[in-house]
Amino acid sequence: MTNNDVAPARPKGTFSWALWDWASQAFPTVVTSFIFGRYITSEFFAPAGYSLEEAGQYTAFWLGISGVFAGVLIALIAPIVGRRADTSGRKKFWLMINTYLFAATIGLMFFVAPSSDFFVFGLVLLAAGGIFFEFATVNYNSMLNEVARPHERGKISQFGWGLGYIGGIILLVMALWIIQFGGAELLGIPDTDALSVRVVMVISMFWVIIFSIPLMLKVPEAKPIAGTENEGVLLAYKKLIRSLITMRKENPNLLKFLIASAVYRDGLNGVFAYGAVLGGIAFGLDLTEIIMFGIAANIVAGIGAFVGSFFEDRVGSRKIIFVSLVGVIVGGFGVFVFESAGTIAFFGFGLFLCTFVGPAQAASRTMMSRLSADDKQGEAFGLYATTGRAVSFLAPAAWAIFVGLFSPIYGILGLMLILVVGLLLLISVRAIAAPAPVS
Repeated sequence: MTNNDVAPARPKGTFSWALWDWASQAFPTVVTSFIFGRYITSEFFAPAGYSLEEAGQYTAFWLGISGVFAGVLIALIAPIVGRRADTSGRKKFWLMINTYLFAATIGLMFFVAPSSDFFVFGLVLLAAGGIFFEFATVNYNSMLNEVARPHERGKISQFGWGLGYIGGIILLVMALWIIQFGGAELLGIPDTDALSVRVVMVISMFWVIIFSIPLMLKVPEAKPIAGTENEGVLLAYKKLIRSLITMRKENPNLLKFLIASAVYRDGLNGVFAYGAVLGGIAFGLDLTEIIMFGIAANIVAGIGAFVGSFFEDRVGSRKIIFVSLVGVIVGGFGVFVFESAGTIAFFGFGLFLCTFVGPAQAASRTMMSRLSADDKQGEAFGLYATTGRAVSFLAPAAWAIFVGLFSPIYGILGLMLILVVGLLLLISVRAIAAPAPVS
């Protein structure tokens, strides 16, 4: 056996790296999907005199506008955030800075009282938190190749996603207890001014801060790329443009994947963004039932991610993504076709499709890592975030068009259309085999 045949040592801090998925889940689960996102669009934040229907339209519209502004900033800045992290060797540093910045925005949400006077403040916090969360994710994803051996990237990526879903489950159970099942009274939280919801934001802030500490302490910082330590912002943009031109010539497969994944990831994000809305409007679920669905959705998604971790490095990321997208599409059409069955159809087919969301997202992260050069992981994941944001209007537009032309239940067909397009684009992407383990 030669030295080249010796299996490389497992990198330090693998579990600590994956634990960040657990820590950061507070933002997409509690803030965006199930708690604060619904709180800030409630009738309390609309101008006086609005009917319930008018209030909903008003708050939902401005929520979308704030998201557009955040998306534009992310699209413009995320690639440079990643590139400068690569060249400076400070991925962990900027990951932690952005982590604690979005944690701070979550904590500040406590001060968003249920009044129209605080509506703009709440939207600004939500948008700012989304920006810092995306910047943190760019650096986090780009560290995957440094904490996992090549043949284990799929397993580690899926494991991280699975931990994230478990964290989301625990947070939602805690929130449900505080908001709906007497936890607020037991903790001495007054039943006024939505304090129970606002206290959940404070708990979520500390959740992010505490569980991201292991990564800060255990994961080594990356080394800078020689000769690029003093690269300025303008030069970084110029090199980024050259990288895109070079990618088209030298790595068109990566460019195809960026486009395909941008489309289907937007569809997957739409499923979670509008799932609670669909459950409330089309199936009549109340807040308690929606949060319970969110808990169940995170459970099955986490199980799916953990199961995917055992197969991805064996069968390849592309196959996992393809099968997962088919599963989501089948589940989505099931929700539509069997609407007359009521909540049974929503919970049954909804949870079925959620099972495949985790594997699809995690396998996409792994495939992106494998398609990208090791010294350009940050830049690549910056582009990964940018392409996703560049088409982030697709799912909202498809949802709005189908709901506007027909009825709310048809919105799920709009989202499935986006996923079908992404699936078709994925067909042209060449599969990348996982590196074989070295014995």
